[in-house]
Formats: sequence, structure tokens, C-alpha cells
Amino acid sequence: MIGFPSSTAIGRVMPKEEFYKRLTLSNELKTKFVTDVRRITLENSLTKTTLNLKAGEKVTEILVIAIDLKKQEFDYRIIESIARQNKHQLVFLLRYEDQGLFSVYYNKLYKTEWKQLNDMTLAAKGFTLDAVWHGFLEQVALRDDTIAHRADDDIDAKLQRQDAILRLQKDIEKLEKLARGEKQPKKKFELYQQFQDLKKRLEDTENG
Repeated sequence: MIGFPSSTAIGRVMPKEEFYKRLTLSNELKTKFVTDVRRITLENSLTKTTLNLKAGEKVTEILVIAIDLKKQEFDYRIIESIARQNKHQLVFLLRYEDQGLFSVYYNKLYKTEWKQLNDMTLAAKGFTLDAVWHGFLEQVALRDDTIAHRADDDIDAKLQRQDAILRLQKDIEKLEKLARGEKQPKKKFELYQQFQDLKKRLEDTENG
């Protein structure tokens, strides 16, 4: 599945109560943490030593945390809170029965789709921890199925462009539904004009 070197393995189960007591969580999220999370395991510690890499300029350690769930429906604000309150870069592996997903926080939370655990892959690519972390962000956060990413863009440019494209696609879909349901010709024409403007912006964003 992940296949990191054995030198990175930790495999330490972290008591839930001790874990969430270190976090600042609302009462609602504390309750969900207790009721929805079955087990938390610190799976891997990726450092320049454990991966035999050069030191990074910003990243000194990446932790892989597995969270086993009692049900697949999960409030992702929990892992966002964990990531925001931790100085390390974190990769979350959420597991429910034979399904899993990866999640990372980088200015906002990104996650993959649920899939069979045996089909999940996450590769440590690069010669520094900075490069490895950016590689994880690309593997988890970037949607290659619908968006063509430019190889020469850095991770920030790729994510900003992707977010802009996804927002425009969502706005276009919403506007198209409004236009189809509008009965007044004048209003329908105005919505159609807005629809065309958004499509042009989307085309410019995709190709520009």
C-alpha cells in the first residue's frame, strides 16, 4: 500500500483521550472524536535520517497518522484541527473496514476519494524532505482526472489554479440550472450572458 522503508515505521497506538486532550476542540468535535474514532496510530516518521535524504529548508519531519473509524461518515474538521495545531507536516490515513483515504492540510484540507486499502498508494519522491512533502501534496490534493496540471508550476501555483477552476465549474453548473428554470425571457438572457462570461473565464484559466 504505502510501502515506506522499515526505518520509518513507528506503529504506536496513541490513546484517544490523551490525544484529544492536547487539542483545542469544540465540545461538538470532542464528542465526535470519542464516538466516531476507533483508534489512532502513529504509523511512520519520515525524516532525513529515516529516509536517508538531504535536509529540507522548511520540512524537518513528516508524520503519517492512521485513524481507524467506527463509521465512514466522518467530520473532517477533526483532522483539520489536528493538523492546524501540530508543528509537523501530517499525512492522515483514514480507514474504515477495507476502505481508506489519504488527507493532508495545506492552507486548507485536501483528501482523496475512498478506495480499497490494497489499491492505495503514496510514494515518497524527491531528494529532500521538502520535495517529499510537496510530492505528497500533489498525490493527495491534485485532481489529475479533470484538470491538466503544468509540470513547470510549483505546488502553490497548481493548487491555486485548480481551486479557481473548480470554483468556476461549480458556479457554471449552478448558473446553468438557474437559466434552465428561469421563465422570464429577459432574466433568462441575463443568466445566459453570465453563463457565457463564466465559461470564457474558465477557458482562460484552463489555457492561460
